[in-house]
Amino acid sequence: MGTALEHEPLESGEQEALDAYSRVVVGVADLVSRSVGSLRVMRRGRGGRVPAGAGSAVALTPDGFMLTSAHVVRGPSGGGRVAFIDGRELKFRVVGLDRLSDLAVLRADGDGLAAAELGEAGALRVGQLVVAIGNPNGFAGSVTAGVVSALGRSLPARSGRTVRYIDNVIQTDAALNPGNSGGALVDSRGRVVGINTAVAGVGLGLAVPINNATRQIIGALMRDGRVRRAYIGIAGGPRPLPPQARIRLDRAGGLEVVEVAEGSPAERAGLRPEDLIVEMGGVPVQRADDVQQLMSETAIGRPLTVSLLRGERWLELELLPAELVE
Repeated sequence: MGTALEHEPLESGEQEALDAYSRVVVGVADLVSRSVGSLRVMRRGRGGRVPAGAGSAVALTPDGFMLTSAHVVRGPSGGGRVAFIDGRELKFRVVGLDRLSDLAVLRADGDGLAAAELGEAGALRVGQLVVAIGNPNGFAGSVTAGVVSALGRSLPARSGRTVRYIDNVIQTDAALNPGNSGGALVDSRGRVVGINTAVAGVGLGLAVPINNATRQIIGALMRDGRVRRAYIGIAGGPRPLPPQARIRLDRAGGLEVVEVAEGSPAERAGLRPEDLIVEMGGVPVQRADDVQQLMSETAIGRPLTVSLLRGERWLELELLPAELVE
């Protein structure tokens, strides 16, 4: 007779499923761990360069470009050292960072890096297996596995007085701890679909997605060391449309203007608090995120038609987005 500490043998189907799960995680770890480096960020002190933080980074190209979280390397550091699981340790410098997407590009002083393959976060589904690879608490090459818990989350990012929301953030139950930030969130085919961040809190894993928008940011950081964005100078929030406007537009809400910044493009165009914006440049607007997505580099200095409801009057105003200066 068995004791309470003994376990019934696994059914063959359960054993096969467990083996398949393990094979995927092991395969992904073997493929991607060599692409993820452990960062030691340094800053200049009175006695020379001293440690200022730690994190992870993902190799983008064999000749040294790497991707990490902006909050890992921001501040007066400028560089540090990156170590890989093959024993190599290289100096790195910060090429450019963008606090409003929490992404940064580094350049390591070496070549022959194992460049990771970037995937597409838009193809993820809730419940899908993902693997997080990084260096939590300094333990290099750590691997944790889990599932996509939720999609479409928003994560606030701040630069000076400017607050912007990172869209379509991935939530996962793969364990993340300090040091994981900047590491890779990988799908079952070994493609990097997100850059992990451990700033959300214990038990909540979030990752900045790899998608068309973030690819453009990464490209701009590699090319120019910075990201250019447009701004119009409003703060607002969602508001239900009046019944007649709902019928006219066949949707339920718009974006109410709560505040107009002094001297901003919005003020010059004549926007006022309590205006209810329904379209910008022909694109329906219901949330602040909808406006934010329009404020790309290509919008700087290009006329933008704003359709809005002011009281009972329908108006169209033309504004000229300016470049956001942090």
